[in-house]
Amino acid sequence: MHLAPLYSGKIALFHNPFARRGQTVISQTKRRGGNQDNPTGIIQPLFIAKKTRPNEPMQVAISPLNPFRSHRQEVLYASLLLIAGAKKPMVTTTACSSSSGGGGNHPGAFTTIKERVTFEREIKKSKFIAVAGPISDERSAHSFLSEVRDTRATHNCWAYKVGDQYRSNDDGEPSGTAGKPIYSAIVSSGVDRVMVVVIRYFGGIKLGTGGLVRAYGGVAAECLKNSTPVLVKSKVRLGMEVPFDLLGVVYHQLQSFQVEDIKQDYETGKYNISMVTFKVDFDRVESLEDAVKTNCSREIVFYKS
Repeated sequence: MHLAPLYSGKIALFHNPFARRGQTVISQTKRRGGNQDNPTGIIQPLFIAKKTRPNEPMQVAISPLNPFRSHRQEVLYASLLLIAGAKKPMVTTTACSSSSGGGGNHPGAFTTIKERVTFEREIKKSKFIAVAGPISDERSAHSFLSEVRDTRATHNCWAYKVGDQYRSNDDGEPSGTAGKPIYSAIVSSGVDRVMVVVIRYFGGIKLGTGGLVRAYGGVAAECLKNSTPVLVKSKVRLGMEVPFDLLGVVYHQLQSFQVEDIKQDYETGKYNISMVTFKVDFDRVESLEDAVKTNCSREIVFYKS
């Protein structure tokens, strides 16, 4: 259990009549003689720590059993909540069973386009120029639009998609004839985190509602066909508590898995222990865990940052 070393002599984790199935009671370690049924002599339970999964540490969900009777109890409860919220233990190698490598709710991988691409087509004397590019969020979409739009053009219609979020704009064209067809082209192409701006210079001939839908959707689709797709794997930030004498072994494994943004902190509050954090592809977490388990002789604790 991860709480015991931090609160040695102050709290204990044990099973007793106050705990329902799948729970452990956390109590102050005041002694009142003890007996065969309760050798620790621990008295009135303060909190219940519930397990949400079989391999989860006990501090996952902490709730009070009864009203606090002293300021000391309130402080202890607040400290437990702080620990539970600040660090989310994910897996423990060697000494404990590990959880699944993905660690929960990661966004996975997505396909975007490698770089900005342009496609131009003339339709009934109107010039349509589609510009597509990768974006990361709404702010970068606004920046992209500011860079590519032409104030001299008749219309600058656009759409973008970032995960489940999307927006489109007809920029003066009849409602639903420009932005939505552009967005449909993005969805049909199977890419994400992409924005397409279609610039139109009016040539004097009206295209009608159907003609506009085909024009804007068509040039957007052709533009995306000319782009280079690239698969982007989402990163998961993990942390490890590593004994000093195992840092070399751990760093060798991290390099072999091509992790990014490695940071090291010696101020862990634990003797001869360093906290190492890094980013790794979401689908390589389990393999990295196994490699560390195989090559390290002692317990290494992983955290999902």
